[in-house]
Amino acid sequence: MKRTFSFIIGILTGGLVGATLALLFAPSSGEELRGQIRDRSEGLVSDIRQAASSKRIELQERLETLRAPKA
Repeated sequence: MKRTFSFIIGILTGGLVGATLALLFAPSSGEELRGQIRDRSEGLVSDIRQAASSKRIELQERLETLRAPKA
């Protein structure tokens, strides 16, 4: 258990250090980088909403099928 916890802490620390270094040495300016991050996050949110909407429709159709009286 202790080894697993240490491993997870190491992964998180390494990821944080790597992300920090990537931001510091990025070829884009801070403003450009923030814009890129914002655009990508908006796209991701849009994709998630679209997937959730299509899944909701699918589940509603299945529910209607299950609720329909059997002949």
